[in-house]
Amino acid sequence: MHKLFEKLKAHSASEDPQQRGVDPGWITPQVIHRYRKQRGVNLDELPPPPGSWFVLERWITDQPFNDAHAVQPAQSDLDVAKGSKAKEALERHWDTWIRDEDWSYMSQRGINAVRIPIGYYHICGADPGVLEATDFQPFFEVYRGAWSRITRAIQSAAAHDMSVLIDLHAAPGKQNNDAHAGTSDRANFFGDPHNQRCTLRALRSLLTNLNAFANSCDPPLCNIIGIELLNEPNPPSDNILQQWYAGAIQELRSIDPTMPIYLGECWRTEAYAEFLAQHPSPHDGLTVLDHHLYRCFTPSDIHTAAEDHARALSDPSAPTPRMLDNAAEKAGRAGGGVIIGEWSGALNPSSLRGVADEQRHFISAQLELFERVCAGWYFWTYKKQWQGDTGWSWRDASDRGVFPSPVGIRQREVGHEDAHRQTVARDAAKNRALVAHTQYWSQYPGSYDHSFFDAGFICGWDDAYQFFLSTPPTSLSVNQIGFTRAWARRRASTTYSGEHYWEYETGFLQAAEAAAQDYGQF
Repeated sequence: MHKLFEKLKAHSASEDPQQRGVDPGWITPQVIHRYRKQRGVNLDELPPPPGSWFVLERWITDQPFNDAHAVQPAQSDLDVAKGSKAKEALERHWDTWIRDEDWSYMSQRGINAVRIPIGYYHICGADPGVLEATDFQPFFEVYRGAWSRITRAIQSAAAHDMSVLIDLHAAPGKQNNDAHAGTSDRANFFGDPHNQRCTLRALRSLLTNLNAFANSCDPPLCNIIGIELLNEPNPPSDNILQQWYAGAIQELRSIDPTMPIYLGECWRTEAYAEFLAQHPSPHDGLTVLDHHLYRCFTPSDIHTAAEDHARALSDPSAPTPRMLDNAAEKAGRAGGGVIIGEWSGALNPSSLRGVADEQRHFISAQLELFERVCAGWYFWTYKKQWQGDTGWSWRDASDRGVFPSPVGIRQREVGHEDAHRQTVARDAAKNRALVAHTQYWSQYPGSYDHSFFDAGFICGWDDAYQFFLSTPPTSLSVNQIGFTRAWARRRASTTYSGEHYWEYETGFLQAAEAAAQDYGQF
């Protein structure tokens, strides 16, 4: 990506940066990774020999459980760790995880990010202390090799210009009752302050060691885009979790105020968007809500036809699109956004009515919603042990055309002479938008400063094109601003803050959309 920025700077230098409203120094490779639209998959499955990678789930693959001679009930990582062949089975499993061909396959289809679920015990190779006084303390030797595999995956992702979100899927004491939270016991994260303290220690260690690793590389890696504090927490009350979140965010930001922090929102998205509004991010940070969307588990899901599921997701006035839209707006103005950290094409068999391409249409309806409203998405999951499941396996869905390929706007050739065409197109689009904006608000008495709209439009358009131009030539889809409201907030800084900031933001958002249409047309 570093070489691409020479092209980007040359393009920006073709005109006066002040006239264009752009400061090229703002948009670094790290900024591109962290603020671009995330189109990703969860790396929790394997090509043959199969298995979930770090946090194991038996419904996805049973081979690691069998190879390790996992103890009963043989459903969780702790059951595997207690097996007589655990170390050998897990290391063999990690080392056969994903090949370079898989990274290329994802990149060539527009996938630019991966979410990697881990347990706190997978950090012990970098910091043995994370196991102290936890269920996994006796199993340091079993898990000490995991950290080197995690860092190797980050490097492989960087080589393909892919971003990495690290998700703490299993916390000390378990944050939910599912086996994928680390053990087969009942959850006791919220009932024991000791477990909460151990989780904070693990998160501090994770952040410190990720930064140390990234900075030790030559050149330093810039593709780590965030840490997710807890996967699918199930608290006794939102107040208890939000208090813990506030403390955890404060501690992690004391180590690195720029590392984006992702929060599981317990399927109460609007309540946690309000939490973000009350705890806004610093201007150089991001706090992101992670919503998981499935349509195959509840009684209502089971009795709803695939066509009706798709229709409900395509209608902007329907409950889910309206909820995501409102939350994204509120979170964005607080310096964050909303992603869909898990979703799939899976439907209950009773939802399938034999209509042509019903699963493909269901997937497309979700993608259109996420692309319109959210800063990113991660399909669950990359691949399963058993081939052919186009609902849960992204690779199978992609191979069979159920999942569109590539996703996003296709990259095109951009010559040096395109800078002048862009400027002409930008100014024409800005003038049209400014006239419409001014005429609309002239109907309503109030205090306005439409120069804010003008400035926001110029900055939004030029920044959007800088994101486009940062795309490696091997990628079929271009980089786009994903956290658009948060980026507008950061770009406005103090110059365009205050009561008229909304006009700057409005211009910025309209420009980013107009620039995407302009780029796609040519």
